[in-house]
Amino acid sequence: MDSLLLQEESANSVYQPLAARLRPQSLKDFIGQDHLLSPGKSIYEAIINQQPHSMILWGPPGSGKTTLAKIIAQSCEYHFESISAVLAGVKEIRATIEQAKFQQNNSARKTILFVDEVHRFNKAQQDAFLPHIEDGTIFFIGATTENPSFELNNALLSRVRVYLLKSLSENDLVSVVNNALSDKEKGIGKLNLVLNEGQKFAIAKTADGDARRTLNYLEVLSDMGELIDDKCLVSDEQIAQVIEESYRRFDKGGDSFYEQISALHKSVRGSSADGALYWLTRMLDGGCDPIYIARRLNRMATEDIGLADPRALQLTLNAWDSYTRLGSPEGDLALAQAAVYLASAPKSNAVYEAFAAAHKAVAEHGSLEVPLHLRNATTNLSKEMGYGEEYRYAHDEKNAFAAGENYLPEDIQGDQYYYPKESGLEFHIKEKMEEFRQLNQKAKNKRYK
Repeated sequence: MDSLLLQEESANSVYQPLAARLRPQSLKDFIGQDHLLSPGKSIYEAIINQQPHSMILWGPPGSGKTTLAKIIAQSCEYHFESISAVLAGVKEIRATIEQAKFQQNNSARKTILFVDEVHRFNKAQQDAFLPHIEDGTIFFIGATTENPSFELNNALLSRVRVYLLKSLSENDLVSVVNNALSDKEKGIGKLNLVLNEGQKFAIAKTADGDARRTLNYLEVLSDMGELIDDKCLVSDEQIAQVIEESYRRFDKGGDSFYEQISALHKSVRGSSADGALYWLTRMLDGGCDPIYIARRLNRMATEDIGLADPRALQLTLNAWDSYTRLGSPEGDLALAQAAVYLASAPKSNAVYEAFAAAHKAVAEHGSLEVPLHLRNATTNLSKEMGYGEEYRYAHDEKNAFAAGENYLPEDIQGDQYYYPKESGLEFHIKEKMEEFRQLNQKAKNKRYK
């Protein structure tokens, strides 16, 4: 029976994808993540000293999260159990915990429980691991592409260390390609596939930091190659054909989504038209909803430009309307125009800060009464109560300004929320408001004595 199983396993291994066959088995074969796996770093020392700890591996697809978990278990000679949060439920969780207890009781082996896509487990499912982490039944390693601070329970986070894995560099991915080309046992070395450096970097660039995607491209290309003089050759056209439908990383609703919209917003705020264009294009190329981008551009116009250039708000609305009417790709240019305009416009967050300050004042002072002079006297009773009494109609005053009047409740009469910046139109607004402020100070007829 055992012999038959071994034969089946051997047969099945032939059909494993290249990425699975070439999964590193030891730390020396692992490519990338030097910031975590160099001497003196926590994970490196845990592996070398065979003293693992519970952790969350947070990083983009293909960065080596699963591989690293397996290497930790193998290097420390721990039993390895793996479940996927996409497929597993309560039944599977209980089964893995029971297996961990069996290993501990019968062979004195510790268990590393690897949970892929751990962010997909709900709160109750995440809580189910806590007692078993605390009593040492398992060392917990979770893998996630999402920010753990947002997706995982604080109770779980308090019992693990979080490590950020980075996308692999193009040089790292070229190394992955070279390993696959040279490995005659697990890779495609027997095929004698030959790629020049330009072709290798083209594959690496399109793979966008993902080792798995790199090897998938390579595997497809190995089937397309033409045998010439005992060498398997592929053309640039064939490579372009394989990678032409590849999309840049853009996870709608995930970390990459928020990172890129943040980069777009900060590029506009920093007056970088090139940066704004790049991140706008990245998001559109990755499949982001253009209407969402239009909405965010509109927000930038109010938050970062404001009254320094009031035209910015109208222009973003026009771009939004243009895209709605034209769609892609024609409407994309309207969004690009808006992004460049916003980046080039004078900047002011004075209105943004003023609104925040007013909001704070409302929260702190509660429901202050509207002063009597600002109330409308719509009935005889309201007139008798003094509503609208002594109200000064600004248009009847010199320069249409009632010097000394106050439009705030008496308790906060001296508050100022809006401080115009010396940028664009707001420079002139600042001058005008300063003039009004001086007139108020000099006025003999002041509202509040």
